[in-house]
Amino acid sequence: MFELMPSGGFRPLEKLRKEMDDLFGRFAKSDWPLWSGGDSGVFVPAMDVKETPEAVEIDLEVPGLKPEEIDISLSGEVMTIKGEKKEQREENKEGYHLLERRFGSFQRSFRLPAAVDRDKIQATQKDGVLHLTLPKGQGEPVTKVAIKTE
Repeated sequence: MFELMPSGGFRPLEKLRKEMDDLFGRFAKSDWPLWSGGDSGVFVPAMDVKETPEAVEIDLEVPGLKPEEIDISLSGEVMTIKGEKKEQREENKEGYHLLERRFGSFQRSFRLPAAVDRDKIQATQKDGVLHLTLPKGQGEPVTKVAIKTE
C-alpha cells in the first residue's frame, strides 16, 4: 500500500513510515501469540474474561504448562497470572542426536471489574485451558467525603 504513495514532499513522514513497516514486520515474523522462538522467549496467551451476575470467569490458554508452572495472585483489585515454560527434548537414535530446548514466560495483569469473594476463588485446568471462577462478593463500602468551604 505504501509503495503507491509519492515519495517527494513527504520526507518528514518517511521515517515514521519506515518505523511502522518495521513494527508490523516484527509481528508478522514472530509466532505471536505462541511461544516466540527468537530472542525474547515471550508467550502471550489468549484470554477471555466474562462477567456473569454471580461471578467473573476467566479462560486462559496455557498449552503445555503444568499447574505448578503457573502462579495466580490477587492484590487489591488487580489479578496477575504468570507462568514459565522450560521444555527440553532429547532423542538419540541410530545416525543422529536431537536436542531441542524451549524457554518462555508470560505475565498478564488486569483490574477485576467487580469485588470478588477471595475465599471462594476456584482454578481448574483442562486440555491446555486454565479456567478461573471468581465469585462476586461484597465490595468495599462507599465512603463519602464532605467538602468544606473556607
